[in-house]
Amino acid sequence: MINDPSPFLSFGQLEDLSRSILRHRGLSPDHVEAVTRTIVAGERDGCASHGAYRLIVCAATLATGKVVADAEPMATSLTPALTRVDARGGYAQLAFERGLPLLIEKTRACGIGAMAISNCVHFAALWPEIEAIVAQGLVALACTPSHAWVAPAGGTRPLFGTNPIAFGWPRPGPWPFVFDFATSAVARGEIELHRRAGKPIPEGWGVDTNGEPTTDPAAAMAGAMLTFGGHKGSALSAMIELIAGPLIGDMTSAESLAADDGAGSSPIGGELIIAIDPAGFLGDATATHLQRAEALFSGITGQGARLPSQRRFEARERSLERGGVTLPKALYADLLALLD
Repeated sequence: MINDPSPFLSFGQLEDLSRSILRHRGLSPDHVEAVTRTIVAGERDGCASHGAYRLIVCAATLATGKVVADAEPMATSLTPALTRVDARGGYAQLAFERGLPLLIEKTRACGIGAMAISNCVHFAALWPEIEAIVAQGLVALACTPSHAWVAPAGGTRPLFGTNPIAFGWPRPGPWPFVFDFATSAVARGEIELHRRAGKPIPEGWGVDTNGEPTTDPAAAMAGAMLTFGGHKGSALSAMIELIAGPLIGDMTSAESLAADDGAGSSPIGGELIIAIDPAGFLGDATATHLQRAEALFSGITGQGARLPSQRRFEARERSLERGGVTLPKALYADLLALLD
């Protein structure tokens, strides 16, 4: 497939391509597998800004030396409910996988558990991690700062990261209730995809270096992105800076960008994950109250509204039915070039 110009790849072919690129760029085997799972999941679910395109991001970060390619994460039990995983400068995916069993064990025992991943490089969406926790019948919340790319409401200079927050709730059937969104008006990867495609961005996504509104993606990336919902998104972004930064002893987005020192690598810092076992509150009544929650979801969809992630789950079903994904030809060419 590597020499085939066709942009359709089976999941196996996409996995092999991802593995080949990451190995060629020096990533150790365990990280290769963890990162590949995230890359393939993003492309499978129609999340172009968090799918195969992120291999280009990974290759660029590996080239800067800002990620430790063979880092061995260390999970530590802090209290009966708290876990810390030191990613040791490696990608967050492997650190999460190493700490997940301990997080689940503590959440079952205490009814609530939290895991702080520190010193990690983060480039992906949070929903793969949320879904892994919710698959255990737990409620989950996760957030992480990034680089200082986003201006606070009323400001014109970058201070916050895109600072995503994600939440998951277990449901009967194949798909949980999951939302995952940046507190910026849009994920930075979306602006980069517009730049690559030569398309303007909508107003409200960013300002230029003079603080003036812009529809030029390059100008917005050089200037500052904006929060969603004005002061509301700005307040949420500040909260994430605090609870996934100083609270867990890790960097704010401004500190992460300073540590990058112009290298252009992915953000490095921390991630906070909180898991809750409904049975811890509800005991024998758990099933009854989880069923009550279904009335809320029915009330949403009964009005013709969509649940968060519904489009993503629909894209997943289509991709699984096809057995693979179609990549833009230009992106596919750029991926193949990473093997040179």
